[in-house]
Amino acid sequence: MVTLLYERKPDRAHVCSLAVENMSMRKERSKWEIIKDILKAIAEEKKLKKTRIMQRACLDWTNFQRYFNFLLEEGFIIKPGSDPDNRDYELTEKGKELLGLLKAVDAMMP
Repeated sequence: MVTLLYERKPDRAHVCSLAVENMSMRKERSKWEIIKDILKAIAEEKKLKKTRIMQRACLDWTNFQRYFNFLLEEGFIIKPGSDPDNRDYELTEKGKELLGLLKAVDAMMP
């Protein structure tokens, strides 16, 4: 049994718990699927903090950091503004373009 502690958005917790329960029926997500999930989470809310992005993408902190840092370093996401206290992140045009491409590829798959 898997217990999740996401109380703010039970709909997302439900999605994550379904993903965990269906692991035996479904192969693990590819790197591109994980990247798509991170970009999609940011796109849906416009600006999000790291923890919320991690929760929406259904990732543990270690794996999230690896993918998040890649996206940040490659310019797919940014931390807007010059305020050092700002902890929100948003997609760049490059990130929006990648998300669109990943969604298009996903739609082509059976």
